[in-house]
Amino acid sequence: MMHFISRRLETARSFLRPLRLSLAGLAVAFGATSAQAQPANAPLTLNIVDVGGAFNLLQTAIESYSVQHPNVKFNFKKATAIDLPKTLAAVTPANPGDIDMVLGGTDILATGIDQGFWINVLPDHANRFPGLMDRYLPEARRMQALANNQALAVVFALGGPLLEYNPAKVGVVPQTPQELLAWCKANPGRFTYARPANSGPGRTFLMGLPYLLGDKDPKDPAYGWQKTWAFLKDLNSCIDVYPVTTGGLMKELGAGGRDMTVSTTGWDINQRALGTVPRHFRIGAFNNMTWINDTQYMMVPKGVTGQRLNVVLDLMVHLLKREQQALTYDTGYFYPGPAIKNVPFSLAPDASQKVLRDFGRVEYVLWGLNRPQTQPLTAERMNVAFKMWDDAVAKPK
Repeated sequence: MMHFISRRLETARSFLRPLRLSLAGLAVAFGATSAQAQPANAPLTLNIVDVGGAFNLLQTAIESYSVQHPNVKFNFKKATAIDLPKTLAAVTPANPGDIDMVLGGTDILATGIDQGFWINVLPDHANRFPGLMDRYLPEARRMQALANNQALAVVFALGGPLLEYNPAKVGVVPQTPQELLAWCKANPGRFTYARPANSGPGRTFLMGLPYLLGDKDPKDPAYGWQKTWAFLKDLNSCIDVYPVTTGGLMKELGAGGRDMTVSTTGWDINQRALGTVPRHFRIGAFNNMTWINDTQYMMVPKGVTGQRLNVVLDLMVHLLKREQQALTYDTGYFYPGPAIKNVPFSLAPDASQKVLRDFGRVEYVLWGLNRPQTQPLTAERMNVAFKMWDDAVAKPK
């Protein structure tokens, strides 16, 4: 069965080219170089902060930069999309802070754009990334359009929303939002999802519902989500608590504290590969779902200047090279992983290939072929959606 899944995963990549899906394996040459690469002449330590689990995908690639540039070292830190803005808001010319790069998803990207935290990577430094837009996979390029020129997409995921569940507790997985609501009310406290402002699966679920429910405008949470907000308020009646992080929720699911939650391709594969969630747990897709794609971005806080900025930009070039992108298959955390063309599954490290053979699902190939994809909300509207959820859904409880 695993051989079959692996073979289907490779075969699907060839079919997905004309269908505009962004699984890795498109054969277009990639040879990014830095137009003005100037490695540090003196010892330099850069501080990299991970908000969305990107170290799983990129830490090895970042460390490989030090092999080529021994004077450059890295401190790796983690933060949440809820807490990091407080740190960034304290940065002033007199207090430049100690963060040189932020890796994270659409949540911290949107917050940073809204609050003016990020430098303009493009077009201010476009000469460092010649032809980058043409090197992106088609769907990753669409995700890049959400960055407002203030970040660069570095990995790409098919996304969700999906339902991950314990088959011993959930006999027939819900296939519509109405069936999910009925199951939740019949089993109070056994289903929940993490706060969307700090959870990839949580916000994917939030942004996927307007398509499932037939709302007036799936891209306008303020005026086009009447059915979605009504549904979420109703669903709130059988949810006891919304965890702060997806990782904590997955531990609850694996330990039997929950029977079902929302998920994405990467969270499903990775958490089973790590043993956090039992291998035999299953995944379900809603009828007529639209994939909400996901991306991790590289962002640079304002205040990073001079040689530090020069090396950070050179590191960004490094991480978008073919060899480093091949590492992003990782343990399935952000499935498939690469954001650029010409990084087929066969280039992934042996350990990554084994994980995807053992824990990948043929369903992802089939659902990827016959379900449409779209991008998340813009930064401005995503912030509106987060605030409305916090005010109208979570707070009443």
